Amino acid sequence: MSPTSETAKGGRRLVIVESPAKAKTIKGYLGPGYIVEASVGHIRDLPNGAAEVPEQYTGEVRRLGVDVEHDFAPIYVVNADKKAQVRKLKDLLKESDELFLATDEDREGEAIAWHLQEVLKPKVPVKRMVFHEITKAAIQAAVANPRELNQRLVDAQETRRILDRLYGYEVSPVLWKKVMPRLSAGRVQSVATRLVVERERERIAFRSAEYWDLTGTFATGRAGDASDPSSLVARLQSVDGRRVAQGRDFDSLGQIKGANVLHLDEANARALAAALENTRFAVRSVESKPYRRSPYAPFRTTTLQQEASRKLGFGAKATMQVAQKLYENGFITYMRTDSTTLSDTAVAAARAQVTQLYGGDYLPAQPRTYAGKVKNAQEAHEAIRPSGDRFRTPAETGLTGDQFKLYELIWKRTVASQMKDATGNSVTVKIGGTASDGRDAEFSASGKTITFHGFLKAYVEGADDPNAELDDRERRLPQVNQGDPLSAEEITVDGHATKPPARYTEASLVKELEEREIGRPSTYASIIGTILDRGYVFKKGTALVPSFLSFAVVNLLEKHFGRLVDYDFTAKMEDDLDRIARGEAQAVPWLKRFYFGEGPGSGGTAAEAGNGDGDHLGGLKELVTDLGAIDAREVSSFPVGSGIVLRVGRYGPYIERGEKDAEGHQRADIPEDLAPDELSVELAEELLAKPSGDFELGADPATGHQIVAKDGRYGPYVTEILPEGTPKTGKNAVKPRTASLFKSMTLDTVTLDDALKLMSLPRVVGADAEGQEITAQNGRYGPYLKKGTDSRSLQSEEQLFTITLEEALQIYAQPKQRGRAAAKPPLKELGEDPVSGKPVVVKDGRFGPYVTDGETNATLRSGDSVEEITPERGFELLAEKRAKAPAKKTAKKAPAKKTATKKAAPAKKTAAKKTTASKTAVAKKAAPAKKAAAKKATSAGESA
Repeated sequence: MSPTSETAKGGRRLVIVESPAKAKTIKGYLGPGYIVEASVGHIRDLPNGAAEVPEQYTGEVRRLGVDVEHDFAPIYVVNADKKAQVRKLKDLLKESDELFLATDEDREGEAIAWHLQEVLKPKVPVKRMVFHEITKAAIQAAVANPRELNQRLVDAQETRRILDRLYGYEVSPVLWKKVMPRLSAGRVQSVATRLVVERERERIAFRSAEYWDLTGTFATGRAGDASDPSSLVARLQSVDGRRVAQGRDFDSLGQIKGANVLHLDEANARALAAALENTRFAVRSVESKPYRRSPYAPFRTTTLQQEASRKLGFGAKATMQVAQKLYENGFITYMRTDSTTLSDTAVAAARAQVTQLYGGDYLPAQPRTYAGKVKNAQEAHEAIRPSGDRFRTPAETGLTGDQFKLYELIWKRTVASQMKDATGNSVTVKIGGTASDGRDAEFSASGKTITFHGFLKAYVEGADDPNAELDDRERRLPQVNQGDPLSAEEITVDGHATKPPARYTEASLVKELEEREIGRPSTYASIIGTILDRGYVFKKGTALVPSFLSFAVVNLLEKHFGRLVDYDFTAKMEDDLDRIARGEAQAVPWLKRFYFGEGPGSGGTAAEAGNGDGDHLGGLKELVTDLGAIDAREVSSFPVGSGIVLRVGRYGPYIERGEKDAEGHQRADIPEDLAPDELSVELAEELLAKPSGDFELGADPATGHQIVAKDGRYGPYVTEILPEGTPKTGKNAVKPRTASLFKSMTLDTVTLDDALKLMSLPRVVGADAEGQEITAQNGRYGPYLKKGTDSRSLQSEEQLFTITLEEALQIYAQPKQRGRAAAKPPLKELGEDPVSGKPVVVKDGRFGPYVTDGETNATLRSGDSVEEITPERGFELLAEKRAKAPAKKTAKKAPAKKTATKKAAPAKKTAAKKTTASKTAVAKKAAPAKKAAAKKATSAGESA
């Protein structure tokens, strides 16, 4: 019997999805008798701290949220912000005859469905409802064809969660003790950070090499046209049979790698150019090959993130946020997928649009199929494509802004994947001549013509290298034959320098992680977001730059937890987790080996377990217990040169020369936005030479205390030195007078008089007619007057000392401005935003510089500066801000009054305030723990 006929008989079904937006869309596709409600993501998880752990758990269980002594049984608690939603779901379930768990069909979605079942404890039949797109046909088919919960997927997700908790909660405290408080480690985030740091190390070690070559413009001597140009540009390829060195021939130290390669310097290049001035040139060879390019596979999660970064300037996180909205509103299929497969329905829809939009000539005789490239692909989804059995063109969707842009990208890629190959010809022409000094020089030019554009009519993939030539670009050469004479119109001498390896962008880091098989593609956006939020990485334009802090963290992890950040080790862990998901391995034995090692009989030390060869699972517990070998100062110190050392301290990075308190000791802070590869010995010397430390200004005539100027964490300031013995703590503590320098002052120009005036603030200006005191003060947002609770801004800091009572009273006589002050002129113009089409400018705001198109404002990040920000970076910041658009607030309904008939009988007293907790079905029940003073659990960031 169909679901529709069953519900027609009076049944009521509760369908639970993850998000309210998805619930709203699906509700419209299901008829009467269906209640669709959202869980709003996970309803329960491992505890976030000791306060959330039920009282019966103590010791390590309370700290970790996992009972490692009893088969790693997790302690799950209902999230505090989800308790009301759980109550609502329970109330709805009481009035339902059947429960459909309709969370996403991936590991995490399966786990959410399992948690719902465990918490709600339904007494009605439970079905697992799955779909890959939110269309009417797909939803109705999902209701009609439910399945059972996949316990293997649940176990796999649970094992990941426990593993990440153990990694994060055990390794993060080591970072707190040895590097800096509030840091985090994670199974994938730490490896991703290491990749970015290693690339920066390569840039630091890189030594540029200079090389020269020649470029010639050669004419055929006949009039040309678009199909047959009259000239061509060719680059010098060899001299006397020796190939001329190019950038690829040098190693990272600037040395030539290969033999029989000619390295031209400027003098030799110019001499050769002069010797070739009157040379007769001829075509030595013409090589033509057929060119064929096949369509790109439809999008999966990582390729969508990469292309959205290249073409739209979206970060990985912004891409997934926009894609989530498109999916929930029924425009695309599920956006977390490893698959490049299209269903028969999708193939038919794409082929129909190819014929409709481009004609039958562009449609291949047979549908194209794409094999998966991702090892151990988990999700049984399609590729990311437009939803439905007929694709809506972008114009038909009614979408705007970022959603339109991303949908258009997905639509074009999907349609192009079912089109014919692009075909054409590639040609290489070699031109030679003998110089006046007898040397033989050979130039080479390559060209490409596309005779049939095929799929390139619909879509061209972007490139990570901004200088790379895209697939649809043609380079036409003159139609020449071997032996044809050519005249050199111009020969230029070109100097080049090798460049360090490019920093990762979000797109290229995603690609690298996937190629190394580290983590799951669906988690990359959150991982990149984590390392940015933690301050391990910051952005300069689109480049990911590691902070000095990340160097210290990675240094510690490499030296003392080497296998935990080893790329092959992390990839093998991923394999093991996939084996558990397939039922080929058991979770508990695997976790025991990872956490406790192979046991006493296995031999070996903690260091060997963490860094040795053999079995890839060592004992994490012993590693984090044996910390005596970790020298906190050593792991956070990096030599710069000339006796200068960079150190990462608790309040940020700094450089110093010599030992503290020793004669000649120098120290200087490092700018927060300085890229590590930019810290040279010369820059370090310059920073050390700048005024820093304590500048003695003299003694205060009134107190006799010495007054000094210092450069502090929040800028330059002046303070007094209190006599020895002055109490610094307790009720009799005395705090030294301190004041920040005005913006017009500097450490090397501030005087004792300036300092005394600054420390005299706030200054009493006088009193008004009612006797209320008016003071002039310097605050976080600039100088201002204060009278009771009424504050008024001043125009300049100097007014703090010059404003009179009469002037102050005049200011207070004016109505207080409630609106904004007059708009400041833009600091920089970036051009038109590709989404809104409006001009984007950089402005100075209350909380610092920001970019705006008049509708959306986005604050510049720590790695951005007004001077260096590019238009692409500005557009990316706006795209991310739009993707985070807040949900509309809805008024809360008043609770319904309870009727006398529904009043429950008085319940027995229970520990009502205890957090709901349960153990997993697969784990053994933990032995009851004795009550003891609970250790305070501190939260640690974990990898997704």
